[in-house]
Amino acid sequence: MVGRVTVGDVQMAYEIHGEGHPLVLIAGVGYGGWFWHRVVPALAEHFQVITFDNRGAGGTDKPDGPYTTRMMAADTAGLLDGLGIRGAYVMGHSLGGFIAQELALARPDLVERLILASTTYGGPNVIPITPEALEVLTKRDGDPVELVQRGIRVACAPGFAERHPEVVEELLQYRLTNPVPPAQYQAQVTAGAAHNAEDRIHRITCPVLVLFGEHDRVVPPGNAELLARKLPNARVKILPNVGHIFPIEDPEATVEAMLEFLQPGI
Repeated sequence: MVGRVTVGDVQMAYEIHGEGHPLVLIAGVGYGGWFWHRVVPALAEHFQVITFDNRGAGGTDKPDGPYTTRMMAADTAGLLDGLGIRGAYVMGHSLGGFIAQELALARPDLVERLILASTTYGGPNVIPITPEALEVLTKRDGDPVELVQRGIRVACAPGFAERHPEVVEELLQYRLTNPVPPAQYQAQVTAGAAHNAEDRIHRITCPVLVLFGEHDRVVPPGNAELLARKLPNARVKILPNVGHIFPIEDPEATVEAMLEFLQPGI
């Protein structure tokens, strides 16, 4: 099912696949719900999977910034309220992980289990983004194709682009045909840069899986333990041979890790 829901000042585009317990997937900077397309078919065999476009991306409205992670969490809460969903499983990736944290803090009634993927609690006391990844996020001029290709190389594990040119081509086509306007892209980046839940994240008491790729050069995997230590009910899993965008790099391993956490004992 494809639809749109009005939430505050934006109309949000969403998709629902499958039946069962609701599973909400929140994408990161510059991506819409498409980011999850390689894991949705397998997940939809077990869950009612809800994907959507954050403000500024895809089919959702793209108002001027500034954006904040609390604002984007309120968007997500409004979407779930509009769909009549409570007690969902929620997975947020990168910026989506920041949004998921703020969602769980503001509306714990909406989040039964939480997966924080390739993300941190924000603020000054985390392992920072690598210089090469920071350059990709902040230097947005030049040839669009080269810009996207450079971003893919940094976001994936070393050698992935050379081994899987078909996936790189798919990513390239998505980025070039579904661009996030520069101002809105920057508004998303700035929202992530300003996020800081270090002193609040201990209030998230639901079960949490902190899920990282072994070769993440955007959010170094050393952040996984830092994040888990702040949470009262968390475990860590590091996926081997993948980088920052592991749901695209290795969808099978991603789904396996999710099912292990979301359906223990099954």
